[in-house]
Amino acid sequence: MNTLEAVVLGIVQGVTEFLPISSTAHLRVVPALLGWDDPGAAFTAVLQLGSLAAVIGYFMKDLGAMVGAAARAAGDRSKPPEPAARMLAYIIVGTIPVGIAGILLKHRIEGSFRSLYVIAAAQIVVGLALAVVEKTSNKTRPFEDITMRDAVIIGCAQVLALVPGVSRSGITLLAAMGLGLQRPAAARFSFLLSVPAVAAAGIFELPKVLRSRDVSGAVLAIGLVAAVVASYASIAWLLKFLRTRTTLPFVVYRVLLGALIFGMLSAGKL
Repeated sequence: MNTLEAVVLGIVQGVTEFLPISSTAHLRVVPALLGWDDPGAAFTAVLQLGSLAAVIGYFMKDLGAMVGAAARAAGDRSKPPEPAARMLAYIIVGTIPVGIAGILLKHRIEGSFRSLYVIAAAQIVVGLALAVVEKTSNKTRPFEDITMRDAVIIGCAQVLALVPGVSRSGITLLAAMGLGLQRPAAARFSFLLSVPAVAAAGIFELPKVLRSRDVSGAVLAIGLVAAVVASYASIAWLLKFLRTRTTLPFVVYRVLLGALIFGMLSAGKL
């Protein structure tokens, strides 16, 4: 892999990680369209560390408040936990399902799940499901109204993001809105919930990528920097967008992309 490929893939990762359109799918499709080799599940997971750095930076105040509140709750159990401490617990519990599934399905994630047919189908199915939720859910609950039940349901939905094309942000946003959360609240919880899972996946795969002869440390670093910048911009843009707009543009994009991939596969161009 050369520097240009690393920069392009880093930007693709950053832009698509937090939009409900699947970063993994785009990191599989874009190289195929450009005639490049599949970067692989390991490299994809490591690039997500750039997105992780961006989401931690963007939500540093929230994450710091959660850790501080949890420390106070552990030091003084005579008082009920603060909302921030409860939110940290929700994120931890919500991460457990995808952690277990990631271990059990590791070989499929790195193999058959990366099929372009799977990606195309997932793009269309999740896009249509997002359209249904957008039209039928009331979306009135604020971020502060999130409960442990919500965290468990959204966390279980996040397991589906192990299938390329589903989208971690897409499926968790869909589940959160389906539970009645406002769009910005759903997106915010989706971003925060991504922190432990993305960190674990990236750190676990980093040694494998560093040992690879196809990717040098310098090229990987360049890709990560591109991913950080693009991810931060993507988070800020989506949160602003969802304050006044629906997710229907992403529905249209997903369905069209899935149809395009199927069409190109049928024509032998992918």
